[in-house]
Amino acid sequence: MANATTANPTMIAAPDAASEHVAPRRLIAFLIMVFGMFMSILDIQIVSASLTEIQAGLSASSSEVSWVQTAYLIAEVIAIPLSGFLSRAFGTRLLFAISAAGFTMSSFLCGFASTIEEMIVWRALQGFLGAGMIPTVFASAYTVFPRSKFYIVGPIIGLVATLAPTIGPTIGGYITDAMSWHWLFFINIPPGILITIGVLALVDFDEPHFELLEHFDWWGLLFMAGFLGSLEYVLEEGPQYEWIQDSSVAIFAAVCIVSAVAFFWRVLTARVPIVDLYAFGNRNFTVGCLLQFCIGIGLYGLTYIYPRYLAEVRGYSAMMIGETMFVSGVTMFLMAPIVGRLMLRFDMRYIIAFGLVVFALGSYQMTGITRDFDFWELFVPQVLRGVGMMCAMVPTNNIALGTLAPDRVKNASGLFNLMRNLGGAVGLAVINEVLNDRTDLHISRLHDRVTWGNATAVETLNMLQQRLQGMGDSALMAMKQLSQIVHRQAVVMGYGDAFFMLTCFYIGLSLTVMLLKKPSSPMAGGGDAH
Repeated sequence: MANATTANPTMIAAPDAASEHVAPRRLIAFLIMVFGMFMSILDIQIVSASLTEIQAGLSASSSEVSWVQTAYLIAEVIAIPLSGFLSRAFGTRLLFAISAAGFTMSSFLCGFASTIEEMIVWRALQGFLGAGMIPTVFASAYTVFPRSKFYIVGPIIGLVATLAPTIGPTIGGYITDAMSWHWLFFINIPPGILITIGVLALVDFDEPHFELLEHFDWWGLLFMAGFLGSLEYVLEEGPQYEWIQDSSVAIFAAVCIVSAVAFFWRVLTARVPIVDLYAFGNRNFTVGCLLQFCIGIGLYGLTYIYPRYLAEVRGYSAMMIGETMFVSGVTMFLMAPIVGRLMLRFDMRYIIAFGLVVFALGSYQMTGITRDFDFWELFVPQVLRGVGMMCAMVPTNNIALGTLAPDRVKNASGLFNLMRNLGGAVGLAVINEVLNDRTDLHISRLHDRVTWGNATAVETLNMLQQRLQGMGDSALMAMKQLSQIVHRQAVVMGYGDAFFMLTCFYIGLSLTVMLLKKPSSPMAGGGDAH
């Protein structure tokens, strides 16, 4: 990597580590890249609150419109690890400009899509091209800036990585209500053009090495696409189709296994592998990836479970869901500078453990959820979620990527960000499975208790029947309403079980920080760069 030759091999500092000064040009260039990363991550969730409107606008079925999300996620999860090789070959400036321009053009095409097939193709292209911006920003943060500035740049990228998916449904709800779903995509065009121009004009972090393209491993790319793409499909579609009992899920599961074996064989034997797995030889990076995977479960899992509860049980609109979810976003924004300062004073392993415990506490407060939980009942759990997520993620970024020598950071950044996305996919699959199974169990148990021998059930049924007198068959209508009440209660109890599962998981996860090497100094990411 250019300009890295002056770095001592035992230092994890950036090329400019000898100087504490950061040139304003570089800082502005980095902030422009951060905004591009924000747009890319935001688009994962921004359409989630508006899928119904997109479905109506494109005359699609519910199964077809779900591919608006799935296509983006599959393409993104393939492109993120690929970005390490491409960043070395094209250089940060050219790769980021291509990603930003491609993302912008794909957004334009999505906005003008007239059929669901067109939308799925353009969303896949949008996810694939935009994905390059995410790990490139992480890599730049830990190679461009001196080690003493990690406490500033770390919270910035950590904030964007957590805030963007959290407020995605909020922004999507506002845009769709104020204009139309088309503007979910058109809104990317002006900033996308400015980001592309800004990066081409200001970024000078490294030099391209086009000679690497002569050794591009097409077989490695094919195996990686088969492995990660089919894995994402299985995790997305499995919960609703009873996993391998569905033929398509079973086929993709088989493709995933075969491709995984071929992929790992290829990256360990190829002359220039598509992904360099040797970064996992660094213990802090390996444990950091494990933590990032598990943090992704909570980040994307709760961004899914809260809106689903509010829509399914409370009957909230997209706008009302967004306003309720905004609490976590505000908390994360306020916590970012505080976490940066804490990293200067305390061992980052303790900050991570504290964040995971606080996150678990926020989940525990939701284990007693009822159908009456509203904004204020969700307020404290969401504040704890925001505090916990920032305290866990930002130091994890520093310890994992700040541990590595500069020439390994680009590739490692792709793997690190892949872990977060895979964690989110696994988290959604597990949460969906828990909600479905536990709801069915609670329905069965409640139906066993709601009998003519249950005084409360009989009293409720009589009250409903009296209320419905003169409206047709009041007895039958009362029975239907009682059945709906039982089902809703079972659904709420299922949510409580899911939150309890997350509580136990994150309490246990907090113990994994003991596997991390102690950071060598408050400014460092931790460990040696050997």
